[in-house]
Amino acid sequence: MAEYLRRSPVELPGRALRTESRDGFRVVLEYEDEGSGPLLVDLSHRPKWDVQAGDLRSLTPWGIEVPERPGRCRVFAGVIAGRRGMDQAAFWHLGKETPETPRDPPPGLTEVTDGWTLLALLGPESLPIMEKVSSLDLGSPAMEPPFWIQGPVLHVPCQVVVLSRETDRAGLLLACSRGYGPTVAHALLDAGRPWGLRPAGEDAFAGRFESRSP
Repeated sequence: MAEYLRRSPVELPGRALRTESRDGFRVVLEYEDEGSGPLLVDLSHRPKWDVQAGDLRSLTPWGIEVPERPGRCRVFAGVIAGRRGMDQAAFWHLGKETPETPRDPPPGLTEVTDGWTLLALLGPESLPIMEKVSSLDLGSPAMEPPFWIQGPVLHVPCQVVVLSRETDRAGLLLACSRGYGPTVAHALLDAGRPWGLRPAGEDAFAGRFESRSP
């Protein structure tokens, strides 16, 4: 049986040096001349799930609990769980291994992988770059990473997760509806040009991502 082909909504500029096929996606592992950063990585192929339920704390489909307060995140074993509101949350799988879909998904758990663009902006310059395209206060000392915030980026409704502000592993994730993906990605590259922002493959993200205990 032929493999079902899936396409990322984003096609970053540059020549791919290494790629692999995964879950029907062509995944770029490394681009030519990536440099040391800042870097923009397309992670749209990573599995993503939305959750809507009255009792979010009872949902642990991958063994990770949803945080108690909106805006908080838990990261564990390659999975990030973020609480988006009183009855809304999301699970993003950031490891390379494809997670096993729960045999009996609880009500309110919906896979949204193909409907969302997911980008990683890496490097200590990530926050200054975001300041050019959004008024979201991602540098607030009152918010301790990792944290989840929703709001407009380039007037596009987005979900942003600040993973870290530490110099050696600073970075954030940005998700938006699939149709806005190409515009947002190229606008970020344009905004980051003064800092030398370049496209990078998945391995650049994997090298900086660190699992944390919930």
